[in-house]
Amino acid sequence: MSASLLTDYLRIYYGKLFPYTDMYKWLAYGNDGKHPGCDSSYFGRREFSFTIKSDRDEVYLRFQSFFNASEMETSIKAKCPTKIDIGAVYTVDPAKRHAYAQSGFNPIERELVFDIDISDYDDVRYCCSGADTCLNCWPLMTIAIKVIDTALREDFGFNHILWVYSGRRGVHCWVCDSRARRLSKEQRSAIADYFHVYKGGENSLKKVTFSGPLHPFLARAYTDVLKNEFEKWVSTQKLFEHEERFHNILQLIPDESVVSELAEKWQGNSVRWEHLKHMLQSGSKKTQGLRRCIEEIVFSYTYPRLDIQVTKGMNHLLKAPFCVHPGTGRICIPIDPKKCEEFDPTSVPTVAQLIEELNTNASIGADSDVEKTSLAVSINLFRTCFLEPLSKTCKDELESAYNTKIQQTKDSLNW
Repeated sequence: MSASLLTDYLRIYYGKLFPYTDMYKWLAYGNDGKHPGCDSSYFGRREFSFTIKSDRDEVYLRFQSFFNASEMETSIKAKCPTKIDIGAVYTVDPAKRHAYAQSGFNPIERELVFDIDISDYDDVRYCCSGADTCLNCWPLMTIAIKVIDTALREDFGFNHILWVYSGRRGVHCWVCDSRARRLSKEQRSAIADYFHVYKGGENSLKKVTFSGPLHPFLARAYTDVLKNEFEKWVSTQKLFEHEERFHNILQLIPDESVVSELAEKWQGNSVRWEHLKHMLQSGSKKTQGLRRCIEEIVFSYTYPRLDIQVTKGMNHLLKAPFCVHPGTGRICIPIDPKKCEEFDPTSVPTVAQLIEELNTNASIGADSDVEKTSLAVSINLFRTCFLEPLSKTCKDELESAYNTKIQQTKDSLNW
């Protein structure tokens, strides 16, 4: 799609379909002037960045900021960015940062975010590579959502978690609880390290090694998700049907005699994975130290591969939900983690499709233009499953903090 055609589509998309009010309601976190004790400057201290693209060049505008939803809408419609990124909330308005000493401009709040790209799994998928995806390899993203979402809720106690399709090759996760947004860089790094298992370099054959009992989080991930998903992966990627592929698995076994025996017995044998499991998990002395190999193989192929630097940094930018991916034209729509296995990236609406739906359904009576398109389903999911529960929590927290402050003032006066 040419830059000029994309811009034409974006003008209509930003003019009729982009959910400005919902985005503002999310990123204001109750600081909208409607609740006692709210911070009227909060939203205005949030950094946005725009990518403006033409047929000749690309301009990247950082440190954009807006006082309210109306300002944000006006700016986006005027600039028509091909990409919108969301950054941190700073001590002062990012657009006015030059008026302050460098030490007075610092990020103080940021959602805890995770970025997972399917291209990082290129050494274990054989159907696609790079930014390409299909229904055979997309389950890797489903696995990541299941494993990480469960841990964030059960191990860290977070509740307000937004999963978003990146528009082409991966998923983004936004953890929006107030406790998550206020984490320090050190705390974010600790959480990133908690999830960080895949540690092998690009040229390293063995990327996962377990020396002792699995951490309860990893044991749960293995039992509840990874084990069964790997069995499917064996089939969809034909891991044991091609010598080159099963040779890569054999290289993860650190005992040459076992590898040789397996390779010999696999000649003409079609149940290679079952045979490997039986051999490594048997009670023979030879394999006593190899039982963990099965888990290491499963983790090497299916465990989430995170860009941990995105999670660790407070001032890292991440693409906004409901953006249009400039390469695919697909909308960055939310994913319901409870039904993530049903998500089909190939059926995600494109901006061209939405505009065609607008034109086709122009005469249909509806409350809004969005209701005339397939984007309505995704915006409704965003509102009901994420935004409404989050807004209620934010309102309760603001009112509780305000009442506590009033009570403390009264107590100090009475004293």
